[in-house]
Amino acid sequence: MRALTRRTALGALAAAPVACTGLGAAPPAGAGLGPMKRGVDLKADIGILRRAYTELHPGLYRYATPDLVAGRFDQLERDLDADQSLGQAYLTLSRFLATVRCGHSYANFFNQSDTVAAALFQRRSFLPFHFRWLGGQIVLERNLSEDASLTPGTVISHIDGIAAEEILATLLAYVRADGSNDDKRRALLEVRGFDRFETFDVFHSMAFPATDAAFDLRVRTPGGAARKVSIAAHGPDERQAAMRVRGEKDGPEWTFEMRGPVGVLTMPNWALYNSKWDWRGWLADRLDRLAGDGARGLIVDVRGNEGGLDCGDPIIARLIDRDLNRDDVERRVRYRRTPADLDPYLDTWDNSFRNWGEDAVAISDGWYKLKGEAEDEPVIAAKGPRFTGKVVVLTDAQNSSATFQFAQKVQSFGLGQLVGQPTGGNQRGINGGAYFFLRLAGSGLEVDLPLIGYFPQKPMPDAGLTPDLQVDLAVGDIASGRDRAMETALSAF
Repeated sequence: MRALTRRTALGALAAAPVACTGLGAAPPAGAGLGPMKRGVDLKADIGILRRAYTELHPGLYRYATPDLVAGRFDQLERDLDADQSLGQAYLTLSRFLATVRCGHSYANFFNQSDTVAAALFQRRSFLPFHFRWLGGQIVLERNLSEDASLTPGTVISHIDGIAAEEILATLLAYVRADGSNDDKRRALLEVRGFDRFETFDVFHSMAFPATDAAFDLRVRTPGGAARKVSIAAHGPDERQAAMRVRGEKDGPEWTFEMRGPVGVLTMPNWALYNSKWDWRGWLADRLDRLAGDGARGLIVDVRGNEGGLDCGDPIIARLIDRDLNRDDVERRVRYRRTPADLDPYLDTWDNSFRNWGEDAVAISDGWYKLKGEAEDEPVIAAKGPRFTGKVVVLTDAQNSSATFQFAQKVQSFGLGQLVGQPTGGNQRGINGGAYFFLRLAGSGLEVDLPLIGYFPQKPMPDAGLTPDLQVDLAVGDIASGRDRAMETALSAF
């Protein structure tokens, strides 16, 4: 893919649960964050958003009728037809975009202006942990606070008197994902140290702001003891210092090692758009050696990897003995040429997206079938030397774009076994491949707009992929650092 990837009633779009102070109604979530914006300007922004999404977004009606979507836009205009802070407007817009149920439709943290990012995301208001969600529980994975007693496996049941389950239910309404895949939404609300801006940090700090840059926690230790803890909040500098090495660099992003007769390829990131690293050459060298040494198996670990470039295709090319023909997913767009009056608001890295020309073939009801990947050519051409050993792909809920498509090909064509947790993405199809970055002048906010819809040609479930062998995470695994999914994969050989 060419993508850059990096429950409430409509009448309550702008409101998030906030604890009552006893001194009157609590302020709206996001109040006081960033400069005040005029309602007239915000309403004008929504007019642009409505036109751009209804005329260009290929998945706007995948999970909702046109009438329902129109009603949501009407409500959004009413919610933003009043002066309010930039933070309030951002949260309201994010709740609306989450109703599109598209994993690539959101007010992208990484595409906001420096001014917006500084106002909304750069504050001392972050939990000083890396953590996982297990059901409605926050389970500490890595302690970054000054309290050394908070060891991995500690369960955080309350933050500032608010139950973790309530926090999760509130924040899920802001989070992007495809269809009903709440596993993906929950995964995005984990803090793992993979991203410069963490989804949980952004929305939790707005909906439940820290008091005096500190948190009061109720925790349960791995030994079962319950107690109260007060800890200082972290800011962007501490969060960045604790990041796992990942991003658009010029050195190797992946690792490869032999564990006995099994090669283990770990690929935590495919967002290599600006990297000068020759990932294709690096990968080809490892696959050549794997096939030449007669290895018994290959484990491809894409856990935590949302996607990016189609880095899985060169792997598939080594697993097939004949060209892999296009499957039954059709690529569609909603336009051939963008409306001229919208062009000033549509930023992108490839201006060919503004005019598909003859590659967009009209089919019906305002749809165009998109050519451009050579309709009669194979999606992936077989390439030697072929690897004939057993293949296992380790998956989790973060796999939602190119990694979802890779896992889907491996499973549907019988090229290997999926082991781990259900994926993100959705079998009903996803949207992506090309993007506009919609710049809303009134608020200064940016909204991602995917342009290509991928539609299966037969009815499919509203769900991600279920692994062939599911291995669920447990609190004890986090406490001990045990990787049962990897153990299970290795035991398959």
